[in-house]
Amino acid sequence: MKISKYISYIVLCTLILSLVSCEPKALTENDVFAPTDEAALAEMLKAENPDGQYKIYNINSLISEPFMTEQGNFKSDSSLYRTRSKYGNYELFSIDTLPTHGPGIYIRGRVATDDYGGNFYKSLVIQQVNDWENGGASIDQQCLRISVDMGSANGQFPQGQEILIRCNGLAIGRYANEPQLCVPSYNNNIFASSYSEKTGWAPGRIPSGVFRKATRLIGTPDKAKLVYETMSLAEMKTKYLNNFADIVAARKIDGRLVKVTGVHFSGKYDDLEKGPTLCNHYNGSDTTDDGNPELDKNACVFGPTTGNVGYPQSRYVEDASGNKVLISSSEYARYAYYYLPAAKYVGSITGVLGYYMDNGKYDPDGGEWSITPCNIGDILPECQKEDADPRWIPTEWKLGTPQPED
Repeated sequence: MKISKYISYIVLCTLILSLVSCEPKALTENDVFAPTDEAALAEMLKAENPDGQYKIYNINSLISEPFMTEQGNFKSDSSLYRTRSKYGNYELFSIDTLPTHGPGIYIRGRVATDDYGGNFYKSLVIQQVNDWENGGASIDQQCLRISVDMGSANGQFPQGQEILIRCNGLAIGRYANEPQLCVPSYNNNIFASSYSEKTGWAPGRIPSGVFRKATRLIGTPDKAKLVYETMSLAEMKTKYLNNFADIVAARKIDGRLVKVTGVHFSGKYDDLEKGPTLCNHYNGSDTTDDGNPELDKNACVFGPTTGNVGYPQSRYVEDASGNKVLISSSEYARYAYYYLPAAKYVGSITGVLGYYMDNGKYDPDGGEWSITPCNIGDILPECQKEDADPRWIPTEWKLGTPQPED
């Protein structure tokens, strides 16, 4: 009896010790925060890399050779990219895996987006940290999209937060010609529209735990340090939008932060066959689809239903001269079912400039270009002020209530 009790005691002690040894390692301050002092940061990075070898690359270096190639290093006869990924000799979808071992590969940037509004769901855009913040000479922006499988990312990575990312073991790829930090992902969703054109490998979301482990915060959030290029639509057209077909140049322009001034909504969407086409107004009927954003993808709101397909919905803004560009919204954005403001409301729109080309077909109207705002406050803010004349009060669609008159 004593022997069996002794054995039971040993087994119990062994079990307790094994459970204790399996406890997750507590996070330390260095796991989450990087030093703000540059010398201390350099010492930390030397210590965590083999032989002290590492480099902090700027964003344009990461989306150029040798890291990002035209064909990608993930393509083979047995692992094809989606079938509509090519535009001539260019790959609109590509994946280049980054080495897991060896010298550390880092990028450093400031979070430019906020997913609270729902327009950047499970994604971030970062802006290169450079001489802008130190009063130095103006440099062309460098920005990068990051796909992360993380809801409410702004809770840990708020807008204006500087971050340092160790990219080893991740991938750099293009999704519809938009460069992004990612991981390889295979799509075989037979319920997607144009399924046969979308099967294959493409850039996918970095798992939340992997991204948290690879990313450190530097300092505290400061949105004032984000730099937006302010210009008229005519200036934007001259500098960017006229280069519709320059696939390679568009990759370094994608993701830039812009503020376009002197624009109004035209009440039109981009019909792939007809071009700019008037949206359908809602007359309050509960028996027809017209203008009902739950049923009509061409309703006169920012982001009507896509039938859960999930593609971005776009609506045109114009200036007084007729120059135009698309404003992109997700059907899952908080303001998706808000009516478009009438043409009499003129102001600015702030957001992320994008070049999205996913089907290998060139749009002569420049439909690949769009601006994606984060929140409703980025859309005509001047017109939303109490003393604005005329004042735009954002109004959400309601079943049975007609759309307000312009």
